[in-house]
Amino acid sequence: MNYNEVIENARPVIGRFCKACPECNGRACKNQIPGPGAKGVGDTAMRNYDAWKEIRVQMDTLIENKPVDTSIELFGKKFKYPFFAGPVGAVNLHYGDKYDDVTYNDILVSACAGAGIAAFTGDGTNPEVMKAATRAIRAVDGLGIPTVKPWNFGTVHEKLEMVKEAGAFAVAMDVDAAGLPFLKNMTPPAGSKSVEELKKIIEDGGLPFIVKGVMTAKGALKAKEAGASAIIVSNHGGRVLDQCPATAEVLEEIVEVVGDSMKILVDGGIRSGVDVFKALAMGADGVLIARPFVTAVYGGGKEGVEAYVSKIAGELADTMAMCGVHKIEDIGPEHIW
Repeated sequence: MNYNEVIENARPVIGRFCKACPECNGRACKNQIPGPGAKGVGDTAMRNYDAWKEIRVQMDTLIENKPVDTSIELFGKKFKYPFFAGPVGAVNLHYGDKYDDVTYNDILVSACAGAGIAAFTGDGTNPEVMKAATRAIRAVDGLGIPTVKPWNFGTVHEKLEMVKEAGAFAVAMDVDAAGLPFLKNMTPPAGSKSVEELKKIIEDGGLPFIVKGVMTAKGALKAKEAGASAIIVSNHGGRVLDQCPATAEVLEEIVEVVGDSMKILVDGGIRSGVDVFKALAMGADGVLIARPFVTAVYGGGKEGVEAYVSKIAGELADTMAMCGVHKIEDIGPEHIW
């Protein structure tokens, strides 16, 4: 199965909002929520995609011809590629009832681990979502990253206990989810966190902690102060705030202030191995891709995920070879224009 076949298989079963486009750019779904769209007019998701396309790569084939190494290490774990599946929640609401969060994560986590990468799993108001996600991660010896929503401390503590029991090698919190409607006006309160509140959560976690949803240098410094091991430069795919800058537009500024002291990942509109290369050249240590992995699962289950990983990996390796780079750590700003 190749990714074109995956897309064709996904279209009849992925629901009425997602169009399973050949390349997910936010234009067909626009602001469809429920669905994979973005807030407001859908501007931010489209801007994420477009910003990566404005960056060009520098070709250089006057170099020794030898194999490229696409592997990276993150928190003591080695991965075949510098990209990960991003967290997605409520898939049956947004993408169709072929899967729910439990069955989706079962497939995604095991397929990603088998393909040499890791999956970030989502969270939800239903406690079974986190229970099932951590169970799937436990089944692959902890090779997955549960993503906890910014609930009240008591709820977060309960979920962190599940994460620890699963043996996950890291945990994440998507602090930008504070803008999701179901988190607002909850009792006890959920949503944005102060530095002191986040510090308490990170200490309670006791694992490498990744803060997802950082879009400014100031926010990155706050995450560092709270004790985060890594951040994800992310605007939640445009789903929580309209008129945001694209992640590609703020990445370099954030790398400049914290790139030497914590790991930096980035998501938002990254849709090819060439885009992955660009993000690494701008200083990211790795990237997350979310919506296309949904298409991969709906269109081919485990085989669909393997096909998508193979596609992105092949494009990345080809770009590295054509730009004269043999190792991930050698990719730098001189390789983009």
